[in-house]
Amino acid sequence: MDGFDGAARNEGVSDPRQRLSTEPDHLPARLWWLLAALTLAWGFNWTAMKLALAEVPPWIFRSLCLGLGSGVLFLVLRLGGQRIPLPRGQWLRLLMLAFLNITGWNMLVAFGLTMIPSGRASILAYTMPALAIPLSVWLLGERVTARKAVGLALGLAGLALLIGEGYAAIGAAPLGTLLTLGAAASWALGAVLQKKYPIAMAPGPYTAWIMLLGGVPIFIGALVFEDLRALAHLGPGALFGTAYNVLVAFAFAHWAWIKLATSVSVTAFSLSILIIPVVAVFSGIVFLGERPSAAEYAALALVLASLATVVTARRAAAK
Repeated sequence: MDGFDGAARNEGVSDPRQRLSTEPDHLPARLWWLLAALTLAWGFNWTAMKLALAEVPPWIFRSLCLGLGSGVLFLVLRLGGQRIPLPRGQWLRLLMLAFLNITGWNMLVAFGLTMIPSGRASILAYTMPALAIPLSVWLLGERVTARKAVGLALGLAGLALLIGEGYAAIGAAPLGTLLTLGAAASWALGAVLQKKYPIAMAPGPYTAWIMLLGGVPIFIGALVFEDLRALAHLGPGALFGTAYNVLVAFAFAHWAWIKLATSVSVTAFSLSILIIPVVAVFSGIVFLGERPSAAEYAALALVLASLATVVTARRAAAK
């Protein structure tokens, strides 16, 4: 349970730019295990979501994920003896971050995923760094070094190969493509504003609160737009996909995402997660019997090269 503790931000520094300048521009070795766990959790989740959404309507599915996922996280925190403070004086800020990082992302992805293949949806969703990094330069004053620029170019080249490989599938459903790209934009803006307007709360409680608050519009939508009786006859695939989302993709992985995103710069975090859509594509290969193409292997190599630019510190930083 100790892993859920620790300060979410450097609250002792009042100037946002000064505070952000103290964050590492690479992923420290102590966080590599967390990135690996997040990569597997969210990478395999695209297949799990596809299984669930085949039978569970999007509003109901996301309500279950956010309602039960936040409930599990609140319970784990309480059992671990951690305080769960009310965000007094921070409600407006918390609601904004919850809407962008949770409500917008989750619903746009859920509807987009019903229209396009899971692997391709994950690739489109993880164009997020292409939006987050320029926003971080503009709003946070982050510097894009040559090393970071190379990492971004390599990562996006890998994603471009995968997009090209599945262009027909994506082009056949333009609305699904637009919804998924909208999800990427919502997440990118939320990730940057999360840095610009930090919440004085540890990662665990902060994650639980934004999941719960971000889920409120979705809970209402489920009651208004969908029939809860759809849950009465779910098959094993849908049950597994939903359970995986609640316990792994939400209760654990959202905490891991907050921990990473609040520990390093936006650029380092954004490039680190580019490996996730590659895992998503290969999970489709493993579980759906698809065969990897030369383009998919080349994309994996490019994304791994991109990841190397942020998991290894510069020589000057290591001294």
